Order: sequence, then C-alpha cells, then structure tokens
Amino acid sequence: MNFEQLNAYLLSKNGAAFDYPFDETTRVYRVHNKIFALFDDSKTKLSINLKCDPLYALELRSLYPYIKPGYHMNKKHWNTFEITNDSDDKLLKELIDHSYNLVFLSLSKKDQNEITIKAKNVT
Repeated sequence: MNFEQLNAYLLSKNGAAFDYPFDETTRVYRVHNKIFALFDDSKTKLSINLKCDPLYALELRSLYPYIKPGYHMNKKHWNTFEITNDSDDKLLKELIDHSYNLVFLSLSKKDQNEITIKAKNVT
C-alpha cells in the first residue's frame, strides 16, 4: 500500500480527518478529535501507528515481524505496522478498521449518531 492508498483508506472512515498537531510531518488521523492512526508522511519507508486491543496487539506482534509495539506510543494500546513488500494490505485495512472502531465506540452515543448521520447525508 502506498501513501495515496493509505491516506484514502483512512479518510474513508466516517468522520475521519487529519491534522499535524506535533510537527510538520506527523499526520494524525482522528474521529471526533480522538486519534486512531498516525504516521510520518516525510518518510519513504511507511509505517503507521494504530490503536489496538491489548491482547490482540500482543498476538499480532508474535505472528507478524512487521508489527511492533507502538513507536513513541503507549505500547500496551498501540502497534506500529511497517508497510513493506512483505506486509499484508488486507491485514493493514483490517487493523485500520479495528483501530477506528475502538475509538469510534469509545465516543458518546450522541457523537456516534452525529457522525453516522453526517456520513449518510454525504452519500
């Protein structure tokens, strides 16, 4: 997966937006101001930090050499997925979905409904 594909997939999530709160190159994706993904868009070798259920995070790290504890993040709740020729794009999309859903479900019902309604009005 290249930068354009990654960016498009992340922004396809309901209510997703990005900004640069830390510096000029760390692109942070949020849903309702809560981070679900981030990566450095200046690097030629892409890797992305994704929120993850703690037990699932450990399982993924043991199964895939390109999944590591979250770089500069809480290692319990975040993984870094190194995007290489050997990494699995389908798995990456599943983990983006997982990260987004963890954050989305942590929002209040009111905020979830607001995001869902806005997404329906766009389509």
